[in-house]
Amino acid sequence: MPGGTVFKFHDDLDTDQIIASQYLLLPNIDEMKVHTFESLDPDFPRKVKEVVGDENFGCGSSREQAPSVLKALGVKAVIAKSFARIFYRNSINIGLPVIVCKELPDEVKTGDTMELSMSEGVARAN
Repeated sequence: MPGGTVFKFHDDLDTDQIIASQYLLLPNIDEMKVHTFESLDPDFPRKVKEVVGDENFGCGSSREQAPSVLKALGVKAVIAKSFARIFYRNSINIGLPVIVCKELPDEVKTGDTMELSMSEGVARAN
């Protein structure tokens, strides 16, 4: 169960914060992914490991590129208290696991370590 550094995001994180609209004009996901979370942390694509959110993760527009860039960066899953319906559906459609967990987001902060085992159904932090 390899671990990684947690990036914790706030309530109501919208898809424009995941991938800004100006980058949707790029020809493919590989070119878009380097701009993931650019407004919140320009170095995110180089540091990404585990993504944890609070309530309503992925709200906003229905852009399917939002979960696609996360998957392209190697994010194994997104764990949040709740997800916006369209982000949740788009994630499932592209094979990015989205896990609703009410407790974990309150127990972690950015920089913590977490191990996620999809086969065991377990996330361990710190």
